[in-house]
Amino acid sequence: MPLPRALRPAVAWASRTRLFRRVGPAIMPPLERAMRVVSRGRMPLSGLAVPSLVLHTTGARSGLERSTELMYCPDGEDMLVTGSNFAREHHPAWTSNLLAHPDAAVTLGGRRIPVAAELVPADEREATWVRLERNWPGYRGYERAAGRELRIFRLRRVSRP
Repeated sequence: MPLPRALRPAVAWASRTRLFRRVGPAIMPPLERAMRVVSRGRMPLSGLAVPSLVLHTTGARSGLERSTELMYCPDGEDMLVTGSNFAREHHPAWTSNLLAHPDAAVTLGGRRIPVAAELVPADEREATWVRLERNWPGYRGYERAAGRELRIFRLRRVSRP
């Protein structure tokens, strides 16, 4: 059961602390893997706090499939994902994968859905940040803390044979 929207600001604040940004990259992946096993792939751990998905990309250099649990912001039929990388100075690898191979897939509720990714253009970033911060209050603080422009992608559902 997802976290009530009224509690998101407090949890969002905690997720932006230096402590969480330092330990999150080490503790979250194993916890997400454990939750994937417990829920049989239907619910990422982060899905308890905010809408979440598993993004399946093709490695930019390796060509191998990579999977990453991410929070997302619903935007009509589309999904918005942001490469915050726990506010670290480098973009997460999945963003490079999407730039190189925009055809991807997401798993939502145990269902795999093909998507096409596009980088949100500069002239849409401010309006997109408003939507993102409605979903997760203070999220743009990651961009300030990272000292880089976070990559934001729109994932559009596509029909594939």
